[in-house]
Amino acid sequence: MAKHKYSRRDFIGAAPCLALGTTTLFSSLVNLKAMNALMGTTTVVDDEYKALVCILLSGGNDSYNMIIPRSNNEYNEYAAARSNLAIPQADLLPITPNTTDGREYGLHPSMNGLQNLFQQGNAAFVNNVGTLVERATKAEIENQSVNLPLGLLSHVDQAMHWQTAFPQERTSTGWGGKMADILKSMNTNDEVSMNISLGGNNIFQRGEETSEFAINNDGGVSVFGYGSPEPFLDLMTSDITSMNNKLYEDVFKDSYKGVLKRSIESNEFFNEAIEDVGDLNTQFSPNRISRDLKMVAQSIAARNTLGAKRQIFFVQMGGYDTHDDLGNQHATLLNDLDNALTEFYTATEELGVSDCVTAYTVSDFARTLTSNGNGTDHAWGGNAIVMGGAVNGKEMYGEYPIIGLNTNLELGGGVLIPTTAADQYFAEIALWFGISPNDLSLILPNIGNFYDVTSDDAPIGFLG
Repeated sequence: MAKHKYSRRDFIGAAPCLALGTTTLFSSLVNLKAMNALMGTTTVVDDEYKALVCILLSGGNDSYNMIIPRSNNEYNEYAAARSNLAIPQADLLPITPNTTDGREYGLHPSMNGLQNLFQQGNAAFVNNVGTLVERATKAEIENQSVNLPLGLLSHVDQAMHWQTAFPQERTSTGWGGKMADILKSMNTNDEVSMNISLGGNNIFQRGEETSEFAINNDGGVSVFGYGSPEPFLDLMTSDITSMNNKLYEDVFKDSYKGVLKRSIESNEFFNEAIEDVGDLNTQFSPNRISRDLKMVAQSIAARNTLGAKRQIFFVQMGGYDTHDDLGNQHATLLNDLDNALTEFYTATEELGVSDCVTAYTVSDFARTLTSNGNGTDHAWGGNAIVMGGAVNGKEMYGEYPIIGLNTNLELGGGVLIPTTAADQYFAEIALWFGISPNDLSLILPNIGNFYDVTSDDAPIGFLG
């Protein structure tokens, strides 16, 4: 493979943010791409229910203002690099990892719920993680002697790479979809996909045989207007019902009728399952991410009716492209995220499945350490959150970098080279979910560059 050259173009994303929020009629159907099926014959799974919740912080989370060095020397380096964007040292919420690297850390003052989850051992952080084709040093990047992900600093490409785990190419299948292809036989009902999206159509959940079942935080929605009593919209219901009752000689018309009918039936089945389990005692905030995670919790509560031993959820939270007004915008975003995560964990405890549900964050990239005046620009390696009863919590995993300029990881302008590969992060999650080590390379083609799949050690350790 030809080496991908490092240039300024690699670090400037000219394309707009990846559009993941559009729900289409076909998003609720499963097995529409039943060709070249990914079949994992060596998969070893248990019969225990498990769910994954992928939360995309869309736009690029400024995660070095989310987890911050608190000890004096390290904080001073941080404050010098971040200048007018630095969070006051006295405002940081202290965390005390079980394993120390000699430094003290704190969280953004908007994240007291996550502070408590961390201190209780139900959350952890994965530090300086990012998309990589292979391990890369500063010298190799400057010498153009290492393969780099396509479109570094591009929203479109980087959001795609986090979902596909194949950053050297642009592909249309995701590693969550591939996992569902392998494990789909565990679920006893295919009326609703293993992969449920509250972020519309997405690449992450799209496999060779699996498609995402797209809903909103009110439940399943198949066709606009269908079932509505509103004037004019009720005509839509009448027309669709009439069409579904007809026999068409045209194979395309008849196929479309079948797609339409199954979409309606799947959403009705899902909504009935949600209604049957009733509401939760856990109170959720009215913000979008909390409402989305409430629907995730309700979908988990309905797992038996849905026939699900495995569920993969995709949730998208926008607003993180903070080129301006970082201080106010980021505080609001992190407060909403903090409330949602805390509420969701409480709901999993209420349902008795906290040990069976793991939530984790991904983001396009981190932000530059340096200020552009009132915000930050696109960068690379950043910090992620993992949460759940199965998480080996109260720990910081991976190397937390020096938050300073002119270091061996800083490429200029405050862009940091990742020291933990996204593949390692994903492999840890996939193994916990039930994917065999022998099948890891099917869903993560580059995993061999970062982890020996025959090893007895976990890729990182937060679920091992």
